[in-house]
Amino acid sequence: MLTTLWAIPFPNIDPVALQIGPVAIKWYGLAYLAGLLLGWLYIRRLLSSPYLWANDTPPFTPAKVDDLLLYITAGVVLGGRLGFVIFYEPSYYIANPQDIIAVWKGGMAFHGALVGCAIAIWAFAHRNNVSPWSTGDLVTAAVPIGLFFGRIANFINGELFGRPTTMPWGMVFPEAAIHYPQVEPTPRHPSQLYEAALEGLALFLVLRLLTHHFGALKRPGLVSGTFLIGYALARSTGELFREPHFAHAFNIGPLTAGIAYSIPMFILGVIVVRYALSRSAK
Repeated sequence: MLTTLWAIPFPNIDPVALQIGPVAIKWYGLAYLAGLLLGWLYIRRLLSSPYLWANDTPPFTPAKVDDLLLYITAGVVLGGRLGFVIFYEPSYYIANPQDIIAVWKGGMAFHGALVGCAIAIWAFAHRNNVSPWSTGDLVTAAVPIGLFFGRIANFINGELFGRPTTMPWGMVFPEAAIHYPQVEPTPRHPSQLYEAALEGLALFLVLRLLTHHFGALKRPGLVSGTFLIGYALARSTGELFREPHFAHAFNIGPLTAGIAYSIPMFILGVIVVRYALSRSAK
């Protein structure tokens, strides 16, 4: 057990932001709502800036973003939930299939949400006869906003906590005692905040630099590919400080489930970036 003398106590914020009678509004739900709505506004702003696009022509009008929001919301919720069920807790949900729809109990996976959003982007582009690559660029440019708020909500909930640390900013997370009672209380990295900074703020700034200073939106697919690479690197870095998902099959040496699922993202991102650059060179 690490010394807890200099550990910062976890603030233990109530996960319920607002209670109205029997209806509880949680910070986690508000984080999803904030990410989706601010992403919607950001995509509208990108579409309202013709100079960012090839021939000063955005792929579709800002009015269509309302429909895109519905597609993406469905992709995030359905993909994120099914991703958690399949990628992280398949044995539990096979034994308890009635809990698959119990999203209020928690359990969402980004990599599943990514697959869900990819399907939603294709469906939206096909229905509206617009470029799926440019649509994907718009969505991925905004995704870090949602990731930032999502990781902050993870911190508020005290979940997805970090590995033990001797750093002076280490925190004792009450939930850690459920899985690791033999070593608790132990100061741990507030890895949710690291991931909020890397996957959210830093990745948003990188993509913003590409879209507004390097003409990335004029090369369909470039923003999407860069996002895949950037998220894979940010997530894998965060995994070095985050406690691996308890008893997951991919916890082998330095490998974790988050890193394992990010490897194909990185490879796909490189392929998409190369494809986007080769098309722009024609």
